[in-house]
Amino acid sequence: MVPEQPLQATEHGLVAASDGWFVVNAAEARWRERPGRGAYCDLEGDSDFTQVGINIQTLAPGEPMAMYHWEADQEDFLVLAGEGVLVIEGQERPLRRWDFVHCPAGTEHVIVAAGSGPLVVLCIGARGESTGPNWGAYTVDAAARRHDAGVDQETTDERIAYARFPEPTYTGYRPGLLPD
Repeated sequence: MVPEQPLQATEHGLVAASDGWFVVNAAEARWRERPGRGAYCDLEGDSDFTQVGINIQTLAPGEPMAMYHWEADQEDFLVLAGEGVLVIEGQERPLRRWDFVHCPAGTEHVIVAAGSGPLVVLCIGARGESTGPNWGAYTVDAAARRHDAGVDQETTDERIAYARFPEPTYTGYRPGLLPD
């Protein structure tokens, strides 16, 4: 029998601290503010799931979710609210509510918020290789750079890829991050 993992209250919201089952409401979970890259709901807490990563990201118009990259594992995205632009394998595709994006391992991609309001995306990714040294790379792409979501030189170092962004900080949920 798998035990329930009690949630721990932190100054920034509820977190799970180990591998047990749990239920947490996104509006009560810990969030991370990422200036220039929106807010990130830390559904995993401190447990860092070993098989599948999952989070919710909220982005203001023009904010990239990440820098253009590929990963050694599958990633999937479901648009819950708003509009965005997907740059995938050098192509641009508009995104709207309920669009699902599937990225097999090795697919170069990034999502950037568009439209007049926030973009809210459920993000899911496998964790076979994506958390280790062979995770993938940030690659150069003209379309991604036009959306200010691309690197100037290929790298595997996230510190280099995200050097222009301030460090994320933990925060609690604030009204408006998630649609009503």
